[in-house]
Amino acid sequence: MEENIYYPLRQFPSSARSLRVAVVTETYPPEINGVALTIEHMVAGLRQRQHQVQLIRPRQGPDDAPAAEPGLQQFLLPGLAIPRYQNLQMGLPSGSALRRIWSATRPDVVHIVTEGPLGWSALAVARKLEIPVTSDFHTNFHSYTKHYGIGWLKKPIGAYLRSFHNRALLTLVPDEGLRRELEGQGYQNLSIVGRGVDIGLFDPARRSVELRRTWGASKDELVVLYVGRIAPEKNLDAVVQAYDAMREKHPQAKLVWVGDGPQRDILQARNPGHIFAGMRTGEDLAAHFASADVFLFPSLTETFGNVTLEAMASGLAVVAYDYAAAAEHIRQGENGLVAEFGNISRFCEQAASLAARPELIPHLGKNARLSAKNLAWDHICDKFEKLLLEIAGEGGRHGQQNRFIPGANPNLGSGAVPPV
Repeated sequence: MEENIYYPLRQFPSSARSLRVAVVTETYPPEINGVALTIEHMVAGLRQRQHQVQLIRPRQGPDDAPAAEPGLQQFLLPGLAIPRYQNLQMGLPSGSALRRIWSATRPDVVHIVTEGPLGWSALAVARKLEIPVTSDFHTNFHSYTKHYGIGWLKKPIGAYLRSFHNRALLTLVPDEGLRRELEGQGYQNLSIVGRGVDIGLFDPARRSVELRRTWGASKDELVVLYVGRIAPEKNLDAVVQAYDAMREKHPQAKLVWVGDGPQRDILQARNPGHIFAGMRTGEDLAAHFASADVFLFPSLTETFGNVTLEAMASGLAVVAYDYAAAAEHIRQGENGLVAEFGNISRFCEQAASLAARPELIPHLGKNARLSAKNLAWDHICDKFEKLLLEIAGEGGRHGQQNRFIPGANPNLGSGAVPPV
């Protein structure tokens, strides 16, 4: 496990009922991606609230042997590297192992984070054992197909994802926009649990003059940043075009790429003047955020985009498309800039406007930081806990097959013990 880069483990008042929650995920730190980091926060939040967590995930390598931790029991199952994502594992079908685990130590609720073979096994076994199941919708896999030459699989993958999530009592999504989109595609039982940001880690105070110097940027020169996977589904041509538009207004501007992926070598060969910083984590990542001025986030395939909140917390002026995290948290011209979804010309215009009027950058960054202060993880984990308490009670009373309606039980949500 890499260094703990999140809020310190502190105890919250005990809930009316302590749960045993089985969390099934095919990605977890030290793997670096938004899903892994989000679920790490959720697991920590459950433990802080005195719930017991069974974390079930693929083994990440021969040396993967996590230390025992209070309130956390880890089960490591077989996995395979995901094609084109060699640093990530895909769990294998593990029905027999899950039946043994849950027959010996039955959870109150099973929460499935990813929809791969391990997730499907967990769904099937939990339903057979009549354990309530919830799920997360984290990744638009069906939207990735056109970027990898398998566009013909979009409909089958979409149908699989819908079928998977509709077998759960509840599917958690990060914002209202995605909830409406999925509901229009036939998804049922959706509830919003947002994303948070660690404002202690991502902080403008981590700005480093020395780091900027390594980029060849003086105090007054403009530094533009992209953070994320360097891969086709991230729409990275928009970063290059927006940066070129910014250089027309501010010729000395620098572009820094943080992250790695299958397109890095291609982009680096085409753009020798760009700065490729590779993968960064913890305080090092936070310093890279805080030492830039403008953050460009051009992706059109996000379910949320945690890096948007990290950039805002770091005091950057964000330019993004008007959906996912940006639609939820950016107020146009007040704490960032947004462009209409998919309108690359407008995206570039918004970026160029900051290069033309650099005095706007600190104004937007200051307001972005203020907005991020309201997005601490504690509130997010409170809502997650409340929904799991409801599910454990209602799923136990009525069975897995019934439709679950959040808040339908008037005794829940006010600190009452869920009926069982």
